[in-house]
Amino acid sequence: MIERFITWFVGRGSQACFAFEEGAPARAPNPPAYPIHLYIHVPFCMQLCPYCSFHRYPFEERAVRDYFLALRKELQIYAGRGFRFSSVYMGGGTPTIMMDELLSTLELVGRLFSPAEISVETNPDRLDRPTLASLAASGVRRVSVGVQSFSDTILKAIGRYDKYGSASTLERRIRDVLGAVETLNVDMIYNFPLQDTAMLEHDLQTLLSILPDQITFYPLMVSRATRSHMERIMGRVSPRTERLYHDLIARELETAYRPNSAWCFSRGGAGMIDEYVVGGEEYVGAGSGAFGFVGGAIHANTFSLAEYMQTLQAGVLPVKHRKAFSTRDLARYNLLMNLFGLRLDTADFRRRFGRPVWALLGVELLFFSLIGALRFNGSRIGLTRRGRYYWVVMMREFFTGVDTFRDLSREAAGL
Repeated sequence: MIERFITWFVGRGSQACFAFEEGAPARAPNPPAYPIHLYIHVPFCMQLCPYCSFHRYPFEERAVRDYFLALRKELQIYAGRGFRFSSVYMGGGTPTIMMDELLSTLELVGRLFSPAEISVETNPDRLDRPTLASLAASGVRRVSVGVQSFSDTILKAIGRYDKYGSASTLERRIRDVLGAVETLNVDMIYNFPLQDTAMLEHDLQTLLSILPDQITFYPLMVSRATRSHMERIMGRVSPRTERLYHDLIARELETAYRPNSAWCFSRGGAGMIDEYVVGGEEYVGAGSGAFGFVGGAIHANTFSLAEYMQTLQAGVLPVKHRKAFSTRDLARYNLLMNLFGLRLDTADFRRRFGRPVWALLGVELLFFSLIGALRFNGSRIGLTRRGRYYWVVMMREFFTGVDTFRDLSREAAGL
């Protein structure tokens, strides 16, 4: 019942977050007086996975080259407006889909912003030492590879077996590139309808034998657009097994890793920047369909490739949607994102909002305290093991709200 209530409450809140202002001018964000984060979206894949609800297009070389050209123009506009970025995350799609274009973009990022940290997503077919060496030479410190499962049954069901190879092939590729970059993160998904405990246990034991630097284990998140197809090929997702599998993952991985977010585990103490989760801080989203959070408002770029490129050719940022948050909304967002990163500093919260966290969010803190989700240590609030699962539920619903907005935006753009 607690999980159902959290699902309903956060689901309702995420719908409100992405109910953008209709008819209002979509103002581009103004630069803060301090460096923030940058997310760059590359929406192209060789083939589209049936479960994926991210904004993406099938590969076509001319479209990809035109897109990267427009993307570099967008980055130059942000630099001209005075934005500074301390870290950069490139996601997709497949950012490594054309390495020459990616490397040109990384060179520009380094020249314009000199970020301390750059992370890039890739797929297993791009996971080789020459590729990772090129990325490392371009300033990339963290590479995240989407594996999803080491079960051939699941890989076949989700269309990745033919694209990227068998589970044994994936395992060999990861082993072959260990040490090629500072941090290699392996993205996994759990709670596939076809998955059983033995399959998940095999995934965990495989990871513990490889020992990559970082592991991110997401629950399966099915959007409105992908639900019917996923249910046809795999069946319905079970909330009951999600909780059981989460607890199994935490128990097994914590024998060799420490959690550094509600669903990310690290061996080397490396930080983690997720696509739209950056420790509750501000970030700009560059690229078609990218989101940013700057100045107390969410900003979303156009999902239409044609509009994206035409707008940038005119020297204008392609921001299509904007939603400003109230102070209470911002406080809730801060609570969600900081505790997703496992800690909230109440002194920092007070400096930011001018009021104690209990004054703004007393009801929320009382609720999560009563259900055993929080631990208090001086000025720090953290999560218990149970609380980490509740935060996974909340982030799953938050991202489902993002996915729903993506679906509606792509439909509105005729995609």
